[in-house]
Amino acid sequence: QLQACGGGVVQAGGSLRLSCVASGDIFRINHMNWYRQAPGKQRDLVASSNLDGVTNYADSVKGRFTISRDNAKNTAYLQMNSLKPEDTAIYYCNFLVTTTRHTEYYWGQGTLVTVSS
Repeated sequence: QLQACGGGVVQAGGSLRLSCVASGDIFRINHMNWYRQAPGKQRDLVASSNLDGVTNYADSVKGRFTISRDNAKNTAYLQMNSLKPEDTAIYYCNFLVTTTRHTEYYWGQGTLVTVSS
């Protein structure tokens, strides 16, 4: 189970920090990803982090967003700076989790980020 939090309303230029914690039968979390979905649009990958800590970002957020992870806490973070109105979306965490039985992707419930101009 993934639980995301940290969304809210912020003015353009402001910052927010999202977090997502996994719980349950967890042997290892491989990839930790953040996606977002704006109204009427598809869900897009924003940032990812693999087990080695290698990160990747969508071009639209490079230099503004930073993904990090705390493996001991089964938690991923997304630090979002210099927010723009076009960053408004529901943000979802997505983890590739290895349990004692299988490896599977899990989704968090989403947290809404609203950036006002």
